[in-house]
Amino acid sequence: MSKTIIAPDGNLRCHWCGATPEYLDYHDTEWGFPVGDDRHLFEKLCLESFQSGLSWRTILTKRENFRAAFDNFEIEKMARFTESDVGRLLQDKGIVRHRGKIESVINNAQRAEELIEREGSLAAYIWRYEPDPKQLPTPQTATTSAESIALSKDLKKRGWKFLGPTTVFAFMQSMGLFNDHVEDCVTRTKVERARENFERPGR
Repeated sequence: MSKTIIAPDGNLRCHWCGATPEYLDYHDTEWGFPVGDDRHLFEKLCLESFQSGLSWRTILTKRENFRAAFDNFEIEKMARFTESDVGRLLQDKGIVRHRGKIESVINNAQRAEELIEREGSLAAYIWRYEPDPKQLPTPQTATTSAESIALSKDLKKRGWKFLGPTTVFAFMQSMGLFNDHVEDCVTRTKVERARENFERPGR
């Protein structure tokens, strides 16, 4: 199967973004572009944990509902959620109503507060796991890496939940810790340029 599709503008893009109309804009403007903002990184960790076992389309189409339900993924606010909030969220048809996942992201907000207190920022901590570009496999041929395994393991040790190596790898792909757009994709060069100009947090 080809690794690219011809998009409506005539340019080649990663094959997966042709699966549904919602993916194209996400592919062109978000996926793989480096992120150094704690709130944005935490939101994506939460959404990736909700996505486990589901399609990303399901999460993407509900993203605004998730933001409304979880106070825009503000870490300090989410860390104060109570059992009453869990009950509220389990009644919210606009999100994925899975008790384990809901409780895990609330737990993870509390763990994120502890991590930020200890490490300075979530971004500085996460970007320590940026892979060496020279060691990367061919784009979109892997689902885990040494770095995603190490990050997942360390998060688990710190008490985070629902963030296994595959979920963490997808998070790292999307947040630009490495450029996994295929070689012929028109967005690959844009992402590479953004990564070159990106100021790594904590450095």
